[in-house]
Amino acid sequence: MSRTRESVAAVIKAYDIRGVVGESIDASFMFEAGAAYAAILRGEGETTLAIGHDMRPSSPELAGAFARGAVSQGLDVVALGLTSTDELYFASGELDVAGAMFTASHNPAQYNGIKLCRSGARPVSQESGLAEITTMLVDGVPDYDGAPGVVTERDVLGDYGAHLRGLVDLSGIRPLVVAVDAANGMGGLTVPAVFEGLPLDIRPLYFELDGTFPNHEANPLDPKNLVDLQKFVVEEGADLGLAFDGDADRCFVIDEAGEPVSPSAVTAIVAERYLAQQPGATVIHNLITSRAVPEIIEENGGTPVRTRVGHSFIKARMAETGAVFGGEHSAHYYFTEFFNADSGILAAMHVLAALGNQDAPLSAMMADYERYVASGEINSTVEDQSAATEAVLQAFAGRTESIDRLDGVTVELAGTKAWFNVRASNTEPLLRLNVEAETAAEVDALVAEILGIIRS
Repeated sequence: MSRTRESVAAVIKAYDIRGVVGESIDASFMFEAGAAYAAILRGEGETTLAIGHDMRPSSPELAGAFARGAVSQGLDVVALGLTSTDELYFASGELDVAGAMFTASHNPAQYNGIKLCRSGARPVSQESGLAEITTMLVDGVPDYDGAPGVVTERDVLGDYGAHLRGLVDLSGIRPLVVAVDAANGMGGLTVPAVFEGLPLDIRPLYFELDGTFPNHEANPLDPKNLVDLQKFVVEEGADLGLAFDGDADRCFVIDEAGEPVSPSAVTAIVAERYLAQQPGATVIHNLITSRAVPEIIEENGGTPVRTRVGHSFIKARMAETGAVFGGEHSAHYYFTEFFNADSGILAAMHVLAALGNQDAPLSAMMADYERYVASGEINSTVEDQSAATEAVLQAFAGRTESIDRLDGVTVELAGTKAWFNVRASNTEPLLRLNVEAETAAEVDALVAEILGIIRS
């Protein structure tokens, strides 16, 4: 597989490495990527790298090649085998070693890739290692003439489950029936291990590990992939449903009536729980979460901090501000007590604790947190994203309360609580639109107007 800077850059994204197996990535690519990352880590004084992988058919071979590359550069490897992404972060934090998770998350079966972290589960992005790996993959990894590293196998699933149970006490809640759609992903392994011994009646859906995703895509952000769970929750008479993505680091919540609970509402309720224990604490939210999130943080005596979209930005701000928790619109939830890393199942445990410590159904309990109507993220293929964005701003000139450019452009409209954000994709010719307002009619009207400009 020949490599140019352009072909490598197409695979090494803003926050991770991802591509089609056999076309843009293969075992030889991963061997050299492992060697490159190991060379960087060795130069920083690191000695060990933990490697885990998901259930995709290509994952064991690619993870093994990466491990051989790392060992060739003198790094020791802890091979974790099958893990979820947040389990890999746990291992990185608990063992204080760098990590590499082989997964393509919610992407289809033909994709695979790597999420990298430094010791303590610290994030790796273009600015903190990925650009350097790109250069080495094009120009060559520096020679190393020292002794090779060694590979040891370690299973951390039990320790991971015990750690999570120690963070959220579910032992005294009322018994709950919980429907869980693992989407044939890693949740099928981690959910039983974490929930073992708790007063939860787990009703499993698609728990068989199968990286070909025979039932539906492992992407709960797409509403069509929630349909099976929504029906299952009602059929089983469950108190709530949980939907995980392929590597089980994201979790979506379904109420007892089969209706989705917005990730913003989950962010708000988890924030409220932390602020009850740590008054005045800081909570991170990205700029696409609902306006309700900073409102509720402030109402509970906390300090909201708004960030760009993306885990590397949120994790960096968590560390900078000492925030106790952070939430994204995409159902990534970050916890200081989990090494500033994200864990969908830990967020789900907070929802279970809140629900199980009172008697109301989930739909009633969450009503206070669902204050506005949101469009969800709407993508448009646009070649000149900058020109389209400026055309939108010109169309709304005179109607704006404020405009900021923290991530794309966010426009607050005068005389209303409506706002919208337009931002370009980091990797594709897409513009992403999010709109929120007090009524569905306002949202629909704004979406129609803005898309009319973007797509014209």
